[in-house]
Amino acid sequence: MRNFTCVQDLGDLKQALREAFEIKKDRFQFTELGKNKTLLMVFFNSSLRTRLSTQKAAMNLGMNTIVLDVNQGAWKLETERGVIMDGDKSEHLLEAIPVMGCYCDVIGVRSFARFESKEDDYTEKILNQFIQYSGRPVFSMEAATRHPLQSFADLITIEEYKKTERPKVVMTWAPHPKALPQAVPNSFAEWMNATDYEFVITHPEGYELDPKFVGHAKVEYDQKKALEGADFVYAKNWAAYKDPNYGKVINMDRSWTVDTEKMALTNNAYFMHCLPVRRNMIVTDDVIESPQSIVIPEAANREISAQTVLKKILEGLR
Repeated sequence: MRNFTCVQDLGDLKQALREAFEIKKDRFQFTELGKNKTLLMVFFNSSLRTRLSTQKAAMNLGMNTIVLDVNQGAWKLETERGVIMDGDKSEHLLEAIPVMGCYCDVIGVRSFARFESKEDDYTEKILNQFIQYSGRPVFSMEAATRHPLQSFADLITIEEYKKTERPKVVMTWAPHPKALPQAVPNSFAEWMNATDYEFVITHPEGYELDPKFVGHAKVEYDQKKALEGADFVYAKNWAAYKDPNYGKVINMDRSWTVDTEKMALTNNAYFMHCLPVRRNMIVTDDVIESPQSIVIPEAANREISAQTVLKKILEGLR
């Protein structure tokens, strides 16, 4: 595998899951793969789980790691071509990227949607420049439209906790005071569609996702109806996708918060969230602290998803 930006890049998903569970049994069995190899992690946005889990995964594989926070530890970067650089940006990404490639073997990039241009966001302008100009394998640590390492960890977690071969998985929108990207819900939908699970998406009208990510999922506008019989409940906020409201908060309906009443409609479902989570906006305290909350094991599996991806990339370098 050369680059990793979506579920399709993994190839056989069942085989990838087998590799993930093999790694989880012994995280240090492939340390020779990363010996004398360097991972550069480039962050245009804040991170906790992604930074820690990916760095730990690389170390498990014997890699050296370099972390670059572009906003605090580098020159301000221009990303547009044809711009007269007479402002506060001292370096262009088109020079910075190949320079970064000189110092490493693999690059991870984290760059969120800016909500300035849907076209720029949905063509993954920054991530694709790294793929095009770095000369190195590149993987997404969350981009404008997808968060594949998170979704892979989500899938690993569901596989560990499912009690039936074909569980019902419901992704529900929940309120949030800020406009959040569609990357996590897009990606989660894409990965769930790659399985044979029963998959339902529920949200208020106006929060429809890009149809290419919704795929064959059932869309239900009645949250309570959607949650009936669910085995897993994945709560997440996202801003509007459709024009003219792209990137905007058009509804903060607190009745969509996941609470004990909602969870009582399910088949004793497990509660999932990618974290960080706004308590008593997205989910109530009693739900996220309940025995059915698996947000911590889900976060722990971020190390496993990252290590599986890095292993496959390193195998491609041999």
